[in-house]
Amino acid sequence: MTPSVITLLVLGVVALLFVTEIVPLAITAMSGAIVLGILGIIPMSTVFSGLSNSTVVLFAGMFVIGAAMFHTGLAQKLGTAVVRFAGTGENSLMFGTMLVAAAISSVSSNTGATAALMPVVIGICSVAGIPASRQLMPLAYGAGLGGMITMVGTPPNIITAGALKAAGFEPFGFFEFAWIGIPLTIAGIAYMMFVGKYFLPREQLIPSEVIMDTAASQEAAAVSHDPKKMWITAATLIGVVIVMALDLPQLPLEVAAVIGAIILVLTKCLTEKQAYSGIDWVTIFLFAGMMPIATAMDKSGAGQLIADHVVGLLGGHPHPLMVTAVLFLLSGGLTQFMSNTASAALLAPIGISIAKILNASPYAVLMAIAIAASCAFITPVGTPPNTLVLGPGRYRFMDYVKAGSGLTLVCFILSIIIIPLVWPFFPK
Repeated sequence: MTPSVITLLVLGVVALLFVTEIVPLAITAMSGAIVLGILGIIPMSTVFSGLSNSTVVLFAGMFVIGAAMFHTGLAQKLGTAVVRFAGTGENSLMFGTMLVAAAISSVSSNTGATAALMPVVIGICSVAGIPASRQLMPLAYGAGLGGMITMVGTPPNIITAGALKAAGFEPFGFFEFAWIGIPLTIAGIAYMMFVGKYFLPREQLIPSEVIMDTAASQEAAAVSHDPKKMWITAATLIGVVIVMALDLPQLPLEVAAVIGAIILVLTKCLTEKQAYSGIDWVTIFLFAGMMPIATAMDKSGAGQLIADHVVGLLGGHPHPLMVTAVLFLLSGGLTQFMSNTASAALLAPIGISIAKILNASPYAVLMAIAIAASCAFITPVGTPPNTLVLGPGRYRFMDYVKAGSGLTLVCFILSIIIIPLVWPFFPK
């Protein structure tokens, strides 16, 4: 068998395991890289090269900063203030809930943002006499939308940035995702307030029946609400974001993130153990494992083989916009049932190969894959925030289908319009 066929067979097994999750995602990704190394498709020296990628360091640092927001009570404090300021009307509460969830999740875990705000929202709903089912799904969706705003807001963003860098292109900037993330967040909030809310059930929640996810419960229990530590965390976060925005050559993104994480540990805003536990190691190892697989797809010609086939199915000379739309739908479909990180990791190298065939810039294609991978609104298993509100909101599977399908369609239409304008297929 040729190297390209061997690589595709390994990728097929990896994809199957990603979908079924019979084997943990991180183990699947790392095992795929190891197998390709043993078979000689890539040098053994590159099998674990993903772990030394600067992107991994960036992600780890931001995970720690995000964890500090929850352990010090800063996230909960911000959420409580904004949601209470919004009032107790259904629309105004939904606006405040989604806005603060989006803001927090843009620089931290969307799961953590949902876990932190959920008890606040439930409490306000109880006082206002509003069924919590009318607010909890918008909360989860707000967290999902906010993750699209920055590179570290959600794993697919950093996966696609890493894929570009591995292929020899300049990666996306830290705030570059905001060009599409902010419009989608605004449109998503508006959609839920004026259209999506009509698809939400009216299940009245009994406070004694609130059952939070185990991890969320532990996270909530660990909050110390120390005002001094809140201010230190807030100042550190603002400082890191400003440095990243300035894009200083002497302070790369990953260095700024790690410095921020070190400051928070040294000032005891969170313990060393909490810092380690705040890092999503599944994402770290999945990313590290998929980087060598992406390299194998490029070097073996497997990516080119898939790209040729896809282009052929689309008529041989499809317009890049059509390819972008197809990959958006494919990424958006996969992410409803499997990890959004895995969806982006699988499709990113294929998207780059297709762009090369069309002699088009890969940025629009990769951005579409990343954004679509975060549009996990149609099922309760698409993303952790959806699962987190499932029980407390007394939602059924079809509730997500009804409310999330329209939101996904809005994201698709806006993305196909905005992405080519910001990232032209054939830049001058």
